[in-house]
Amino acid sequence: MLIKIGYDIALSLPFPTAVIYLLRVHPEREADLTGDELFRIEPESPITHYHDVFGNHCGRVSAPAGTIRFVNEAVIRDSGEPDVYAPDAAQHDVRNLPVETLQFLLPSRYCEVDSELLDFAWQQFANTPPGWARVQAVVDFVHKHLRFDYMQARATRTALDAFREKVGVCRDFTHLSITLCRCLNIPARYVTGYLGDIGVPPSPDPMDFSAWFEVFLGDRWYTFDGRHNRRRIGRIVIGRGRDAADVPITMVFGRHRLEKFTVITEEIKAPSGVQPVTA
Repeated sequence: MLIKIGYDIALSLPFPTAVIYLLRVHPEREADLTGDELFRIEPESPITHYHDVFGNHCGRVSAPAGTIRFVNEAVIRDSGEPDVYAPDAAQHDVRNLPVETLQFLLPSRYCEVDSELLDFAWQQFANTPPGWARVQAVVDFVHKHLRFDYMQARATRTALDAFREKVGVCRDFTHLSITLCRCLNIPARYVTGYLGDIGVPPSPDPMDFSAWFEVFLGDRWYTFDGRHNRRRIGRIVIGRGRDAADVPITMVFGRHRLEKFTVITEEIKAPSGVQPVTA
């Protein structure tokens, strides 16, 4: 399967400043690109590329005052398979978890593990079988507990806020799911990326970047999605972190205004002579 991805994002800056961005395909998926990402910044400005502590491909641009655009277009190969389903994946005792997963058990900016959610999680899910079934129970709860509403998006909403307000967007579904999993001693990390309407009825909402999460069970990380609560096709990872604070699409160090924001994620037919990946 081939998927066309890209975006056109414009920010208005009243004065020169630095902008950190996380807008490139994650390094683990770079080999799946059919060619280079046609990434550019307008106007051209000095850029420093780097990889953060989570392995994400980031950039820092010295932006002049005025409008700055981030534009990208690429085609990427995908297996066309839905998210992995592994109902027998086991949960580890914290004493036996790989040390690199431990940071994904701790409280973070948007995920207040050390809050009323800790007691709630054990009251609500203690009787579910540990492992895959317990994570799925969390996802089922979050999917039903929160009402999705683009008009209610708020950058400062935490997992506890979402739990109390019972509304949010995909990042809120993800933060609440992550927090409840961490409360239950299941390592959980935040993922942002592309997720188009592939294999599902088209959504009437504008295309956007999406957020989902991964948990560590058995010997690997598995994908779950509190917003959609179903196995999906064509997830293209951009970044991973403890929560949304670690993977900002753009971080502007000063006042700014969003002028344009469009995202493209759609399946396309393979050109003649190109064989799509099937496994």
